Amino acid sequence: MKWSTIQLQKFRDKGLHIDENVHMAEQLQKMDPQIRDASPIHIKGRADISSEKVTFHLSIDGTIVLPCSRTLVDVDYPIDIQTTETFLLKPSDYERQGDEELHPIEGEMIDLNPIIQEIILLEVPMQVFSEEARDDQNLPSGNDWEVLTEEQAFQEEVEDEKKVDPRLAGLSDFFKENKDS
Repeated sequence: MKWSTIQLQKFRDKGLHIDENVHMAEQLQKMDPQIRDASPIHIKGRADISSEKVTFHLSIDGTIVLPCSRTLVDVDYPIDIQTTETFLLKPSDYERQGDEELHPIEGEMIDLNPIIQEIILLEVPMQVFSEEARDDQNLPSGNDWEVLTEEQAFQEEVEDEKKVDPRLAGLSDFFKENKDS
């Protein structure tokens, strides 16, 4: 997924169509040790080429393997990304349009691999759960600690608000007397 600017200029009138499978599991693992493996990444799209810029309209599909946040078993996480990346052939005061990303060209080569790797890394979630962990209602616990779901934590918070500290129980009677007078 690397082209020279001269090669790309040959496709200026008709555009460049992209449909490739790229193996980048090793590079992704080096960049993020949480990623255990990755399927070949399918990249499909087109490049619109002009004398000033090259704009890639890409669809990136694949699967990365991440550890479950509770059990550490492998979880297949699907990737499906639509992106527009623009490389400026001539540095100028080009204004950014929409959601496209602008990239300067170093030398005479356009390399999409680092950009695709970065896009995939941005899609990695902070937590992923396996089906077993998602269905299991028994959350881990230990000596003086336990993991709660958000609903359980909210319920405990509501119950704690209803309880009155016995040392402060006399104060609640004080406010009742003021209301009566």
